[in-house]
Amino acid sequence: MHDSIKAATAIMNKRLLIVWWSLTGGSQQLAQAAATGAHDEPSVDVIERRADQAGSDDVLAADAMLFVMPENLGSMAGMMKDFFDRSYYAALDRVNGQPYAVIVCAGSDGQGAARQVARIATGWRLKEAAPPLIVLTHAQTPEKILAQKTIDAQSLDKARELGAALAGGLALGIW
Repeated sequence: MHDSIKAATAIMNKRLLIVWWSLTGGSQQLAQAAATGAHDEPSVDVIERRADQAGSDDVLAADAMLFVMPENLGSMAGMMKDFFDRSYYAALDRVNGQPYAVIVCAGSDGQGAARQVARIATGWRLKEAAPPLIVLTHAQTPEKILAQKTIDAQSLDKARELGAALAGGLALGIW
């Protein structure tokens, strides 16, 4: 493809931002699965950022966002909170109406982290594109909680479908 055509296509492409954090690999696997699904849509640029490397510039450049995180002690992981703390005010009133979704990797619940993201999304006036996808690992002992995770194929498929749905909605102009 000619360089000017590539540049024009890139300008027209929508952007899906996937911000993730993972200590034991579970959330990272889910973020990668979602990105794989989203990459199937050629008119959407998928931007993947680890939470400690993401910021307000990424949020402001996005047309939709997917937040993927573990739940720790009934809350979103600290590095995800740090990302929101660093990005919140710079994006306030500048991302109104944009779609978002969330994936939470949790031992037994996941609702606390999902609620926290929903409250932040309400402040940003984002539009929930899908209900939270909560993947339970059933890790209940310190050893299992701290162990590297392997996410089951069905949950990875759901994450892939969510990524594809977000990208598809952007491509079709649904959001």
